[in-house]
This record gives sequence, C-alpha cells and structure tokens, in this order.
Amino acid sequence: MAERLTRAAVFPEAELPDAGELISEGRKAATTHRLGESTFLKHYGVESEAEYKRRCGAEGRVMMHAQIGFRDPGKSQRAYAEIWDKVDKAGFRVDRYGICLDWSMGYPAAMRADMPRGTGLILEDEDDLLRLTSAAPASPHYGDFVIGTPAGFENTCLALASGSTAIGNLGQFFTFRQPHWDDDAQVTAETVKAIALTAAQPVEILVHSNMDDGFAALFSDLACSCGAVLIEKYIVEDLLGGLVGHCFGNTFSKPYKRLAFQRAIAQVTDTPGTMVYGATTMYGPNHAENYAALANYIRIDALAQKTRPTGHAVNPVPVTEAERIPDIEEVIDVHLMANRMIELEIPFDSMFDFTEMDEVAARIVEGGHRFKANVLDGFEEAGIDTADPFEMFLAIRRIGSKRLEEMFGPGQPDPNRLRGRRAVERSTSIEEMEDTGEGYVGALDPEVRAVIAASGLKPCLATTDVHEYAKVLVETVFRNLELPIADGGVSTDPNDLAEQAKKTGADFIALSSYNGIALSFVQDLKSEMAKLGLDVPVFIGGRLNRIPDASNTSLPIDVTAEIAEAGAIVCANLDDMLVRLETMARERVAPVTSAEDAA
Repeated sequence: MAERLTRAAVFPEAELPDAGELISEGRKAATTHRLGESTFLKHYGVESEAEYKRRCGAEGRVMMHAQIGFRDPGKSQRAYAEIWDKVDKAGFRVDRYGICLDWSMGYPAAMRADMPRGTGLILEDEDDLLRLTSAAPASPHYGDFVIGTPAGFENTCLALASGSTAIGNLGQFFTFRQPHWDDDAQVTAETVKAIALTAAQPVEILVHSNMDDGFAALFSDLACSCGAVLIEKYIVEDLLGGLVGHCFGNTFSKPYKRLAFQRAIAQVTDTPGTMVYGATTMYGPNHAENYAALANYIRIDALAQKTRPTGHAVNPVPVTEAERIPDIEEVIDVHLMANRMIELEIPFDSMFDFTEMDEVAARIVEGGHRFKANVLDGFEEAGIDTADPFEMFLAIRRIGSKRLEEMFGPGQPDPNRLRGRRAVERSTSIEEMEDTGEGYVGALDPEVRAVIAASGLKPCLATTDVHEYAKVLVETVFRNLELPIADGGVSTDPNDLAEQAKKTGADFIALSSYNGIALSFVQDLKSEMAKLGLDVPVFIGGRLNRIPDASNTSLPIDVTAEIAEAGAIVCANLDDMLVRLETMARERVAPVTSAEDAA
C-alpha cells in the first residue's frame, strides 16, 4: 500500500496564503470586473449560458460546440463569424465556441512575450477578445489557460469582460505546470481568487473543468473520475460559492462506458455540463475510418442528451484533427454532417434499453462517493484543512492522481493492477493504453524481448505538455520489457529533464510532445545535456509541428526533419523506437555474452 499522508510532506512551507483573504480579494474585484456585453446572451434573451442550457434541455434540443483558435486573431474572428453563419443558413446552429488560447496566455501579460509559444490563439487585450466574441451569437467558452494558470485572475477578468459565462480550465490546474513556472502556491492563489470573482457575479458563471485535461485521463478507475467531480463540486460550490460545469470525452472512446459515465454524472450534479468533447483518441491517419469514429460518438452523445439532459454541448471534431489544426471549412463540414445525423437519429431514441448501463452508472456513482469520502477523511487525518479551498486545491495538485488513487481509491487492493487496486469500472483511456502497450511487447520476437530485458537499459520518460496518454503507453511497454524507468515528469522543462536523466543514470530519454514546441524543446534539451556532459539518445514522438514566426496561415508545419537535425531520434510510432532499442540492447548485451563464451 502507499505511504501514509502527512501535512508536512504536502505543505513544507512555514506559512500558506490565507484563503479568506484570497476569497475577499476575488469578491471585491467583482465590483469593477463585471460581465461584459454578449452578442450570444442578447440574441437568445438569457442571462447566462447555464440558463440557455437548461432551456435547451427542456426543449429536447441538443447543443452543438465548435473549437476555434488560429494563431492569427483576424482568422479566428473570421472563423467565429463564418462557421456560425454557414451552419445557420443550412438550418442548424452552433451554440458555443471553445476558444483555443495558446498556452503562453497562461503567463501574466507582463512576461508573456518572453515565454515559449505553442500553436494556439494569442490575444493582446480586451479589445481583441471583444472583436472575437461579438462576431456571432455563439457563447464564448474559454476552455484553456484562463482559470488554473499563473495568469488565472487577470485572464478571468478579461474573459468576463468579453461576455463569457463559461471559463476554465480547472482540470488543467491539477495537472498542467506552465513551463519555467514552479510556484504552485501562487497558481493556487490565482485560482481561488478567480473562482471567487466568478461566484460574486450577478449571473451564473460556469467554472469549466475538462476532466480529460485533469485526472480523469490518469485514473485507472472511472469511479475515481466520478469522485473527482464530487470533490471539485465540493470545493468550487460548497467552499467558494461558485458553479463548476464538467466536460469529458477526449479519452472516452468506448461508447458503452462513455454513455454510462454521462449517466453517472447526471446523478451527482445538477450544474449544467459545458460540453462533451469528441473522442479524439479514436482518430488516426485514415480519414474514412475517422468518420466512422465521428459518427459513433456523435450518436452516443446526442442520445445521452436526448434521454438524460445534462447541458453538455456535443462536439463534432474534424477528421483531420489528429494531424493538424483543422481549417474553417473543415469545421463547417463536420458540423453540417453532425447536425444532419442527429436530425436523422431522432426516431431511434426510444428504442434503447438503459437498464444494464444504469447498473454500471450506479456502481461508478457509489464508488465515486466512497473515493470522495476517503480523500476527505485521509486529508483530515493528515492535518489538511478540508474546509479551506486553498489547501484542498494545492494538496490535490501536489499529491497527484496516481497517489490519490493508490491511497484512497474505492477499488479492492490488488498488487498486480495499475495503482495497486482492482478498478470498480476500468477507465477507457488507461485500459486502451495498457492493452496497446502490452500488444506491442507481445508482438515482439521472444528473443528480442529477452535481449532488451537483459540489457537493463534505463529510460527517462517525460512529456513537454499535459498530455500523458503517450507517456502511459510507452511506460507500459518499458514496464513489460522489465526496464527500470526514471520519471522525467509531465509538462517538464528541458533543464529539469536533463538533470533528472543525469541524476538517475538514464541510458536514454523518451519524450512525447503535442503542444507545438517540440523543436525548441529538443534544441534546449540538447544544450542542457551538453552543459551536464550527458550524451545519451533522445527519442521523441507525438505531434511534431510548430507555427513559423512569419506564418500568414496560422496553421502549423511539420518540423520532423529539423528535430532530427537538432539531434533527436524521431519515432513515427513505437515500432521505430523498439527497433533502435533492440540495437542498443544488443550492443550492451553482446560484450557480456562474448566474455561468457570465452570463459
């Protein structure tokens, strides 16, 4: 079992910020930072998107969500107008836009220009936001890099001014560390102030939390994911007086569990959800096959809202999303397809029997309540103040999903299972990553597998961003090959990764990157390794692109060749890495074998 939790281990600081003062500061700011003009609210005659969501649920209408966020603000503004207009002329509706801010927007404005940039939208001031959100009567949703970042409070003020009543992303707070920013207490303080500001508004403001950006993608048990909803609801709503609307979907690729989880969420919260994201982990390079995945999750998500409305808008994702940022026409096309599909599905809603699925949902809910109770009891026993939102947020962030599940998960102990527990209902994302990883190892020639295992090669495994799925996959492969793994971290910095690899005696570094900084990260990493005298291979995979500084399209370009030139070994898939790993293993094992033969 996991080690016992203590306050001193979680909070080594002599003093922490006072939650009461942070809440007071946030509430006081509400007198000057109010909800601004909203084309969406005015068009539909509602005070908030939460009110609009309830109206749609009562009418039996499925809301639709689109993602936009080109680097060029002008192109994003054009997308905001064109997508809504063309879908409207076809007789359908885009209810809301998820505005994909660049991750550099998470830094305070004063230091943003000096920080590395990804591939998302960068807005300079309130006027930029207003020009965007006034372009069409669609609800502006800030799903990334507002709440939960070092700039959380100032960005929330801007989001409110632009007329947004759905602001996130609390899920990112728990898992994402802004590169080159190590002060998690400051980020927590910004988060508490920002939520207090939303709670003090005269209308309902949804604090958006994408569970797939938070712990849902990292728990092995869906009951823990449900418990995370309950815990976040307790902190945001009971302790801070706000409203938290949850999102899920990216990693819920199996339709049965996707629908069961939605029906579980419906039982534990009556606050409207923000959206259910497309199951993008189902997408690959084949567009025709991606359309099958698209149709699959759209059908399930629309059915969920028809039969048990929770306010979640359905999100059809263009089939090219796995390769690059989709362009405007691709977003329009996928919305026309999804809306027409939902229209044609209407007669089939009454043909489904949910009895068995609701039994699964009930197990998830029961396990979720036990997880919440276990966490609160464990925190109290450790001396963490469970009535203090600052301490709750910071403790959860520092402890992390793995240890939370190991210590407090509702599943029965089982040392042979991930997290040391048998899941109440196994998570789709973890299940798929483990099954895929085990499949790769199982397909290896037994002799090759034995050589790699005998080599004792030590990998240092890390990601440049918050997306940990690839890390879980590669970790599963290494674990099944019996290699000792050094953890290089999630959303790590080049200097920290180089130091960790050096300190742990790693024989190579395995890195995944999906946020548009792979090239600069590798260049900086190789520089840091040179300073330390560390000369080991660096394997990298993921979405290896970036937006050139002089780009006039806002679309990223592939930088695979440049990354290879910078000294990394680019792996298009796991097979590429395993081939190189076999070579390294044979080079290490061969001298030992030769010596034994000579003897």
